[in-house]
Amino acid sequence: MWVAVLMVSFLVIYCTRWFYKWRTPGAKGNGVLPPGSMGLPFLGETLSLLIPSYSLDLHPFVRKRIQRYGPIFRTSFIGRRVVVSADPEINSYLFSQEGKLVELWYLDTFNKLLSLEGENRITGPGLIHKYMRSSLRNHLSPEALKEKLPQLVAWIDKTLLHWSTKPSVEIKHAVSAMVVEFTASFLCGYDVDKSPVDISEKFATFTKGLTSWPLNIPGTAFHKCLKDQEKVITMITNMLKERRAKEVEEEGDFLDQAIKDLKTENYLTEDFIVRLLYGFLFGSFESIATVMCLGFKLLAEHPEVMEELAAEHEAILKNRADSDSSLTWEEYKSLTFTPHVVSEILRLTSNPPGLLRRAIKDIEIKGYTIPADWTIMVVNSTLHLDPVMYKDPLAFNPWRWKDLDSYTVAKNFTPFGGGSRQCAGAEYSKVVLATFLHVVVSKYRWTIIKGGRIARRPLIAFGDGIHIRFSQK
Repeated sequence: MWVAVLMVSFLVIYCTRWFYKWRTPGAKGNGVLPPGSMGLPFLGETLSLLIPSYSLDLHPFVRKRIQRYGPIFRTSFIGRRVVVSADPEINSYLFSQEGKLVELWYLDTFNKLLSLEGENRITGPGLIHKYMRSSLRNHLSPEALKEKLPQLVAWIDKTLLHWSTKPSVEIKHAVSAMVVEFTASFLCGYDVDKSPVDISEKFATFTKGLTSWPLNIPGTAFHKCLKDQEKVITMITNMLKERRAKEVEEEGDFLDQAIKDLKTENYLTEDFIVRLLYGFLFGSFESIATVMCLGFKLLAEHPEVMEELAAEHEAILKNRADSDSSLTWEEYKSLTFTPHVVSEILRLTSNPPGLLRRAIKDIEIKGYTIPADWTIMVVNSTLHLDPVMYKDPLAFNPWRWKDLDSYTVAKNFTPFGGGSRQCAGAEYSKVVLATFLHVVVSKYRWTIIKGGRIARRPLIAFGDGIHIRFSQK
């Protein structure tokens, strides 16, 4: 009896002390942790982060804690201790310390699915990171995009023509499929009509798996996600092996370049190349479609913006010798209002709640210590919603960009991240968005017939989607 009482008492004391240490962690040495709450053991404050918000404003999880603790605070998500920073100075400093004090980090589900662990992880520093950026930028540079622009216009026009034969399309998935299929076609020669794998369908499943519990058991979303990922990985691997077996240069695309590099760079492996290509294709699948989906909603709600946008593209058509000719690079570069529209949509999308980093070593900043191995969530969307920088920040107002100089924009507008980890596809995304708007405005009419409710969960979502009817002018 007494033994049982002692054991229970010991267990209660142990759990109480463990829970107290969890709720009130201390920094090493004389360091002071940022204020905040660690929430429940293991779960942390994850559930609060996942509560949907039906606004383009900062997610309430972040805003409430900024109001309570200030622009830097601590929390935890699914067992990970996290420091959240909405302080522009701190965020700028952290971006400048990539590979020194911090490194890129993702949630455990991302790490497992995208192979972001180990020496050859695609988020790794040094040669791996340098190769990743230089190889992709070779194919996404302005020079490369200029060459591919006629193909992009034709691809978008063909897609929209197909959409116009349907009663309506759910625009988020439709744009996702259009973008990823085009991206795959010019990076690795993918042909949706000939391939045994429909990558847009597989990436849709993959997206759902990223927000699921990482439990690899048949019947779970994560298990289905892994199976579909394996099919795409196998497809890309086979394409790579077939190209290597031919030993002749084909189209000069990313895959051809990678095959050459595999012969000369001993730190590269086939698996790394395949994973790198898979990661970039997934990035193009999800991000551009979310921005365009919100863009349709905002344009439908603001006909005055649509009117000026249409006027700019109608002027381009009138100035052409042949009104049926394709958009040229010179015409694209001459656009003035369209880039303002794209920037304003990007500003309001601010899709991720924050960009994640891991502290490589203890970081002393503004009187606080961020301990080594803690996750850091860099909330750069506070910049995009700063009422000092952007008057009435939740308003959709593309004209505001006319009065902003390039230096101010560079300091206060980071839709593609910052530092050495800025998205390699930033220019590509802007070209795709502007070109898509050009074709839509020039040749088609459209109407939202269902859906459009925005929710942050914490990523931006659209409930049952936005369903649009297209028709040719």
